Amino acid sequence: MEKIGRSEIVSRLFQRRAVLSAGQLVSALVFGGLFHAVGIPAGWLSGAVVGVIAWGAILPAGLAARARVPKPLVDGAMILAGVVMGAGITPEALEAIGAYPFSLFALTLAVVAVTLACAAFLMRVYGWSRDDAILASLPGALTAVLAVSIDRKADVGRIAIVQSFRLLVLMAILPFLVSLTTDGDPRALVGSGQAIATPGAFALMLAAALVVGLLFERLRVAAPLLLGATLASAFLHVTEIAPGVVPPEIATAAFVVIGAFIGERFTTLDRGGFVPLFGAALGVFVIGLVVSAAFALLTAVVAGVGTGEALVAFAPGGLEAMVVLALVLGVDPLYVGVHHTIRFLGIGFALPILFRSNQSP
Repeated sequence: MEKIGRSEIVSRLFQRRAVLSAGQLVSALVFGGLFHAVGIPAGWLSGAVVGVIAWGAILPAGLAARARVPKPLVDGAMILAGVVMGAGITPEALEAIGAYPFSLFALTLAVVAVTLACAAFLMRVYGWSRDDAILASLPGALTAVLAVSIDRKADVGRIAIVQSFRLLVLMAILPFLVSLTTDGDPRALVGSGQAIATPGAFALMLAAALVVGLLFERLRVAAPLLLGATLASAFLHVTEIAPGVVPPEIATAAFVVIGAFIGERFTTLDRGGFVPLFGAALGVFVIGLVVSAAFALLTAVVAGVGTGEALVAFAPGGLEAMVVLALVLGVDPLYVGVHHTIRFLGIGFALPILFRSNQSP
């Protein structure tokens, strides 16, 4: 028989996708617990993101790209997060929708301003083409942006790096900014201090969330499982058919999985290609954050919404990441969810207008 050395055994072991994925989840859990223990806002979520990036950094690039959180686990976490978000939608929260028209108008202006300012920066300072600059500057809807990038034969690699860098830094900085505007213990588990749902009510929430989420998926709604679960949970809570919140430990586990899922985006990036793009990525992040924050603060004053809610709602990040971050930070998830959904759909509809053919001008 062929003798296999210890190093060869370890190498073969780490070739297995299951081992890589398990290590990724363990790293997410460890870093999430560490961030939570030292009091970092949204520690379980942001720590999980950092943990996955750290896990990917110690692996060769080829192996890091193979580590994936199992899709059923991600789907389950999205459903749980939606149930948690829906539990916070009360009749009082629904009354706050009256403040949304001005806020949504301000959001539209913010998206346009961020895109134009960042695109101008990339074109004038770094000499990017119009297509690449606009696609890298659009705040959110990364899946749609990359799909159009491929169709336009744009530089998908650098667009993905700039977009992903913005989301990563937002996940690291935004919790601290929001924690300065809100009260409470940043380490508090979601749902702590509230009545826990009975097993029967919890089961009904999950069943309804799954049905509506799958329906939304069939209808091609953005973030279908998260938004479908939110709608189902909100209905059950507003009507008091299934009151109570998800047990905090279960909710926290879901946020760790979602954090790991978000962190995966950065383990697949071209490591060698990031360094030359650092200046462009940093510039786009700073410009986008400053412009978005200015519109958010204006909206907070004019519309009378909370500063924390406005900052997360206007943040130029991904739909799922920002909505879940709102949950963890304890700001109004309904307000944040509506704004990021509208922005996602708006960008999705605007892209075919901005790029009408697969030939660059």
